[in-house]
Amino acid sequence: MYAVFLAAADSGRGARIGELDEEMVFESKPGDTFVLGASSWRIEQITFDKVLVTPAPGQPGRMPFWRGEAAGRSLELGQKIGALTRELGALPPAQAIERLTAEHGLDPRAGRNLLQYLTDQRAATRALPDDRTLVIERYRDELGDYRVCVLSPLGGRVHAAWAMAAVARVRERLGIDVESMWTDDGFVVRFPDREQPPDPSLLIPEPDELEALLIRQLGASALFAARFRENAARALLLPRRRPGQRTPLWQQRKRSADLLAVAAHYPSFPILLETYRECLRDVFDLAALQALLRELQTRSMRLVQLDSETPSPFSAALLFGFVANYIYDGDAPLAERRAQALSIDQAQLRELLGEAELRDLLDPDAVQLLEAQLQLLDPNYRIKNADGLHDALLRIGELDAQEIAARSQSASGADWLQQLLHAGRALGLKLAGADTRYVAVEDAARYRDALGAALPPGLPEALLQPAHDPLRDLLLRYARTHAPFTLPEIAARFGLGTAVAGAGLEQLVAEGKLLEGAFPRHGGREEVRWPNGLVWRAAASQYGDM
Repeated sequence: MYAVFLAAADSGRGARIGELDEEMVFESKPGDTFVLGASSWRIEQITFDKVLVTPAPGQPGRMPFWRGEAAGRSLELGQKIGALTRELGALPPAQAIERLTAEHGLDPRAGRNLLQYLTDQRAATRALPDDRTLVIERYRDELGDYRVCVLSPLGGRVHAAWAMAAVARVRERLGIDVESMWTDDGFVVRFPDREQPPDPSLLIPEPDELEALLIRQLGASALFAARFRENAARALLLPRRRPGQRTPLWQQRKRSADLLAVAAHYPSFPILLETYRECLRDVFDLAALQALLRELQTRSMRLVQLDSETPSPFSAALLFGFVANYIYDGDAPLAERRAQALSIDQAQLRELLGEAELRDLLDPDAVQLLEAQLQLLDPNYRIKNADGLHDALLRIGELDAQEIAARSQSASGADWLQQLLHAGRALGLKLAGADTRYVAVEDAARYRDALGAALPPGLPEALLQPAHDPLRDLLLRYARTHAPFTLPEIAARFGLGTAVAGAGLEQLVAEGKLLEGAFPRHGGREEVRWPNGLVWRAAASQYGDM
């Protein structure tokens, strides 16, 4: 970013006006006018880090631009666009234009232009890329090099991963480096200096090898370097020399490159792992791409391959982006052009990516300590008075007399319980055939509706109103205040069948409230469910989100 300053009459620096993107500055020269804010400005001088301007009132100026990464089109939207393309291609022209104007808000002229665009594409490739058809087009460019365009509407999150895996596969099979560029409408790969046309099947990796190809290719990409810099900055690993001032981006890149050079020797470095996880899960849609590749294998997705003398309309639009992407290739930041090929701890990466059988990052001692705090068994967290006992019943749930005594700071736990019972703030219930357990009176209806507990007479009518989804509340509170647990444990606690408890837990998993998998526990590994973030929230909040 180039700072824009008002050129001062003397040697001093004038007021700051704003910022311009480096590409905007590269395309400008002294004497040009541009619009920034509500005013026009004339460029007087361009230095290595700033632009000096003077007011140019009334002068027409061009609009500045700033480059930024846009979020890729989602798979769902891509499928909708593909379905619309397919349906429009099957309709008579009059009906297609009527649908575009009636359902999609286009005027007749725009509808005719769009329909002509699709017609021209079908004439050039004999098929339209849609939700059921993939088109691979191959041709020679003006330099005599082959370019292969993969046309698909399925979105950038699929195409970005696909293009990167295709480049890695070509390097493995042919030993050459190829250039690629992706958009929401497909991706293009350029093969330099080849007499024989490249085999399009090189661009279609096996679904099972996809993740390995991406991991090998990702560490050497500008995407990885940029995401690593952002993650390192968020983790405060790129300290500022002057905390009260902003750090220029080029300095952040330099510091990030230095850190990356050191971190490359440590495959388990947390920021490396997080950057891989972020790219593979947040930027790419691997599941959708793997499903697409399997559909191509089974031929449930139609594949059309062709050679052409000139690019088809869809490919021409894709190639225009290719030119724009590489026009400033020599100006790309050095730290992000030369991201190092990194070694990575595959096991820990799988843990972060969510493969349940490998989630053993959690320290069992830390888990045990956290559960002791959540259950108020840690000496520093125990109950101190009757009000604290009432809060504990709301936070943890039902407790029997022995469990209350274990959580009390003194031997007065029984006295505090009697105070609550006498004041009507707690009551005793028979649950799961066990000894009497005590609950906060506010939870009376929840235990009645979820577990069929018999309530004593005389409770206020306001506390007897039917509870909304009471079993979900009880299961969620148990998960929030316990370490990893098994299905039989929670079923036995509430006297439920494993089918009933399991259905409730699966609902919470589907809502994203719980994670299900294998975690370390008591020195071993068992199938357990772990609250997704709720444990840490409960540690700082008395009542969570019940």
